[in-house]
Amino acid sequence: MENLADILEKRPLIVHSFRRSSLRKKVAEYLYDISPSPSYPSEIAYHVKSNPTNVIGALRGMEPRYRKEESLLHLNIVEVCKSDGNLTLYRLTDFGKKIISSLREKS
Repeated sequence: MENLADILEKRPLIVHSFRRSSLRKKVAEYLYDISPSPSYPSEIAYHVKSNPTNVIGALRGMEPRYRKEESLLHLNIVEVCKSDGNLTLYRLTDFGKKIISSLREKS
């Protein structure tokens, strides 16, 4: 579980990551809106008006367009909650909820 010090330390990297890819922010916000429910990439893609390949890039990283270090998984904003064969579900972590809540308060 991330504490306030972790949030403050990671916040600049997360903001930078969201600025480099608005899709990352849209994916995180969509998962925030449906939290605590998980979702799968094609459903997320439908709701954020993108395609599943780009959503997977935002979630996991996909070089060279989506750097792994800036992926939502690497930043601990989302987590894999179920992976069963070809179906992988993602949901926002508690840390991710705090980050999105914090960003929404600032806007």
